[in-house]
Amino acid sequence: MTRLNWGMIGGGDGSQIGPAHRLGAGLDALFTFAAAALDHDADKGRAFGQRLGLAADRSYGDWREMLASESTRPDRVDLVTVATPNATHYAISKAFLEAGFNVLCEKPMTVTEAEAEDLVQTARKAGRICAVNYGYTGYALVRHMRAMVARGDIGKVRLVVAEFAHGHHANAADMDNPRVRWRYDPAQAGVSAQFADCGIHALHMASFVTGQEVAKLSADFASCLSVRVLEDDAMVNFRMTGGTVGRLWTSSVAIGRQHGLTIQVFGETGGLRWAQEQPNQLHYMPLGGRANDHERGEGNLSPEADRASASPSAMPKACRWRSATSTAIWLKACWPPEMARTPDPAVTLFPVAEDGLRSIAAIHAAVASAKADGAWVDARPQMFR
Repeated sequence: MTRLNWGMIGGGDGSQIGPAHRLGAGLDALFTFAAAALDHDADKGRAFGQRLGLAADRSYGDWREMLASESTRPDRVDLVTVATPNATHYAISKAFLEAGFNVLCEKPMTVTEAEAEDLVQTARKAGRICAVNYGYTGYALVRHMRAMVARGDIGKVRLVVAEFAHGHHANAADMDNPRVRWRYDPAQAGVSAQFADCGIHALHMASFVTGQEVAKLSADFASCLSVRVLEDDAMVNFRMTGGTVGRLWTSSVAIGRQHGLTIQVFGETGGLRWAQEQPNQLHYMPLGGRANDHERGEGNLSPEADRASASPSAMPKACRWRSATSTAIWLKACWPPEMARTPDPAVTLFPVAEDGLRSIAAIHAAVASAKADGAWVDARPQMFR
């Protein structure tokens, strides 16, 4: 199988997210790690890239150098991952899209709604993919959950409850750790910390599973460590376009919670529950029936789940790369355009710039609501109203 050339910006030595991307990229044998600009310190970035096995002439000092060089290469990268601090996502993603590269951007896609809308338009004009790494929607049983909702297994959806809570930023003594500090710095993170970092994963999953968008919301933000400028805990109530009621809690100070991403969907005739800490099970309770669990890899799952279940059920996938894997399969089917063929619909579910735009609009709506003591605010992007 011919692999796609993959490049990465950010994710240097000691980063939290870099290893997740690099390990995930190797799971499906779809990518060759070919080029990178890994660190804001040019020398460190070049040295680290070469330690990871990159050729010296493709281990770059910064993203501009990488863009200039890769643009002229016949073996240029097919997909570029942007895994830098939030405030830099827009400029890097826009430059690579305009140069004809496909991009997988970490979330949040941008800092402002205007930037996010511009990336949507830039990707459309360039005819390139701008995917956004809401990678948890790549789990097989999240996709099966979506399929069950779509085919009416639980009837009309009444209520969705989502959480993404952990306690890894609860230690006040860790305030000066650079891996923590930047997330609460408006200059690097933007207008929101915990909601923009984790809450929008849960919010996007609610939309992904129900097939509805968030129409309006009411938010309460708190900085439980009072020295933080941005929030480390948030509660958001929302209403969706199909009438579904939504509840969301996200926190970085919930000591004892490790990686608490969960989603529950309650319909007229049944309920579903999935937790990322037990990703191979989907709990299903039909109205008046017996509770049962679906297992990843078992027979009679949906095509969407089967496509995401390439490994045996005892071997969970690295979640943060699933959207890139779908992107890769889509690229193999549709790239280059003159050789395009119709891809399996099950691989077209990866999040794109339009999803990133909706999340940015929701972040700014939640910030505005929290400042107005929880007033209900329109959460739709201006572009989609």
